[in-house]
Amino acid sequence: MLAPAMPAPPATLTKRRDFLACARARRWAAPGLILQARKRHPDEPAEGIRVGYTCSRKVGGAVVRNRAKRRLRACAAQVLSSGGVDGWDYVLIGRAGATVSRPFEELLGDLGKAVERVHAPRNSSK
Repeated sequence: MLAPAMPAPPATLTKRRDFLACARARRWAAPGLILQARKRHPDEPAEGIRVGYTCSRKVGGAVVRNRAKRRLRACAAQVLSSGGVDGWDYVLIGRAGATVSRPFEELLGDLGKAVERVHAPRNSSK
Protein backbone atom coordinates (compact mmCIF):
# COMPACT_ATOMS: atom_id res chain seq x y z
CA MET A 1 0.00 0.00 0.00
CA LEU A 2 1.32 3.45 -0.93
CA ALA A 3 1.57 6.25 1.58
CA PRO A 4 -0.50 9.39 0.85
CA ALA A 5 1.38 11.88 -1.29
CA MET A 6 2.77 14.89 0.51
CA PRO A 7 2.26 18.26 -1.21
CA ALA A 8 5.30 19.66 -2.94
CA PRO A 9 7.28 21.97 -0.66
CA PRO A 10 7.35 25.66 -1.56
CA ALA A 11 10.53 27.34 -2.81
CA THR A 12 13.09 28.04 -0.10
CA LEU A 13 14.49 31.45 0.84
CA THR A 14 18.28 31.40 0.80
CA LYS A 15 19.41 35.05 0.80
CA ARG A 16 19.90 36.91 4.08
CA ARG A 17 18.28 40.06 2.66
CA ASP A 18 15.04 38.13 2.09
CA PHE A 19 15.03 36.96 5.72
CA LEU A 20 15.67 40.53 6.90
CA ALA A 21 12.90 41.90 4.69
CA CYS A 22 10.45 39.43 6.28
CA ALA A 23 11.65 40.43 9.74
CA ARG A 24 10.61 44.04 9.02
CA ALA A 25 7.12 43.06 7.83
CA ARG A 26 4.16 41.29 9.43
CA ARG A 27 4.61 38.72 12.18
CA TRP A 28 2.56 36.46 14.39
CA ALA A 29 3.72 34.43 17.37
CA ALA A 30 2.01 31.11 18.03
CA PRO A 31 2.80 28.63 20.81
CA GLY A 32 4.85 26.36 18.54
CA LEU A 33 6.43 28.83 16.11
CA ILE A 34 6.79 32.42 14.98
CA LEU A 35 5.71 33.41 11.48
CA GLN A 36 7.04 36.44 9.60
CA ALA A 37 5.56 37.30 6.21
CA ARG A 38 5.81 39.96 3.54
CA LYS A 39 4.35 40.66 0.14
CA ARG A 40 7.08 40.88 -2.47
CA HIS A 41 7.60 44.15 -4.35
CA PRO A 42 6.46 44.42 -7.98
CA ASP A 43 10.06 44.34 -9.24
CA GLU A 44 10.63 40.93 -7.57
CA PRO A 45 9.42 37.61 -9.01
CA ALA A 46 5.74 37.38 -8.09
CA GLU A 47 5.02 33.73 -8.82
CA GLY A 48 4.81 31.20 -6.07
CA ILE A 49 5.39 31.13 -2.38
CA ARG A 50 8.86 31.23 -0.85
CA VAL A 51 9.60 30.02 2.68
CA GLY A 52 12.61 30.29 4.97
CA TYR A 53 13.26 28.34 8.16
CA THR A 54 15.41 29.29 11.10
CA CYS A 55 16.09 28.10 14.63
CA SER A 56 18.52 29.76 17.03
CA ARG A 57 20.75 27.93 19.47
CA LYS A 58 18.14 28.61 22.15
CA VAL A 59 16.08 25.84 20.55
CA GLY A 60 18.85 23.34 21.32
CA GLY A 61 21.90 21.66 19.86
CA ALA A 62 22.34 20.90 16.18
CA VAL A 63 20.29 17.70 16.31
CA VAL A 64 17.35 19.42 18.00
CA ARG A 65 17.51 22.46 15.67
CA ASN A 66 17.54 20.21 12.61
CA ARG A 67 14.56 18.24 13.93
CA ALA A 68 12.68 21.50 14.56
CA LYS A 69 13.40 22.70 11.01
CA ARG A 70 12.27 19.36 9.55
CA ARG A 71 8.99 19.70 11.44
CA LEU A 72 8.59 23.29 10.22
CA ARG A 73 9.23 22.18 6.61
CA ALA A 74 6.59 19.46 6.91
CA CYS A 75 4.09 21.97 8.33
CA ALA A 76 4.82 24.48 5.58
CA ALA A 77 4.35 21.85 2.88
CA GLN A 78 0.88 21.03 4.23
CA VAL A 79 -0.41 24.43 5.35
CA LEU A 80 1.12 26.90 2.90
CA SER A 81 0.19 24.83 -0.15
CA SER A 82 -3.46 25.67 0.54
CA GLY A 83 -3.30 28.69 2.87
CA GLY A 84 -0.34 30.62 1.50
CA VAL A 85 -0.69 33.49 -0.97
CA ASP A 86 1.27 33.70 -4.23
CA GLY A 87 3.79 36.53 -4.25
CA TRP A 88 4.48 36.31 -0.51
CA ASP A 89 7.59 35.29 1.43
CA TYR A 90 7.27 33.52 4.78
CA VAL A 91 9.87 32.82 7.48
CA LEU A 92 9.11 30.17 10.09
CA ILE A 93 11.08 30.48 13.31
CA GLY A 94 11.36 27.62 15.77
CA ARG A 95 10.61 28.27 19.43
CA ALA A 96 12.67 26.89 22.30
CA GLY A 97 10.98 24.01 24.08
CA ALA A 98 7.92 24.10 21.82
CA THR A 99 8.61 23.39 18.15
CA VAL A 100 10.14 19.96 18.80
CA SER A 101 7.92 18.84 21.68
CA ARG A 102 4.54 20.16 20.49
CA PRO A 103 2.25 17.55 18.90
CA PHE A 104 2.40 17.80 15.11
CA GLU A 105 -1.34 18.40 14.69
CA GLU A 106 -1.14 21.35 17.08
CA LEU A 107 1.90 22.69 15.20
CA LEU A 108 -0.13 22.51 11.97
CA GLY A 109 -2.93 24.42 13.70
CA ASP A 110 -0.48 27.04 14.96
CA LEU A 111 0.82 27.68 11.46
CA GLY A 112 -2.68 27.73 9.96
CA LYS A 113 -3.86 30.29 12.49
CA ALA A 114 -0.69 32.37 12.06
CA VAL A 115 -1.16 32.49 8.27
CA GLU A 116 -4.79 33.59 8.73
CA ARG A 117 -3.76 36.31 11.17
CA VAL A 118 -0.95 37.61 8.97
CA HIS A 119 -3.31 37.91 6.00
CA ALA A 120 -6.20 39.37 7.99
CA PRO A 121 -6.99 42.99 7.10
CA ARG A 122 -5.29 45.42 9.42
CA ASN A 123 -7.28 47.77 11.59
CA SER A 124 -6.88 51.16 9.88
CA SER A 125 -8.55 53.20 12.65
CA LYS A 126 -5.45 53.36 14.88
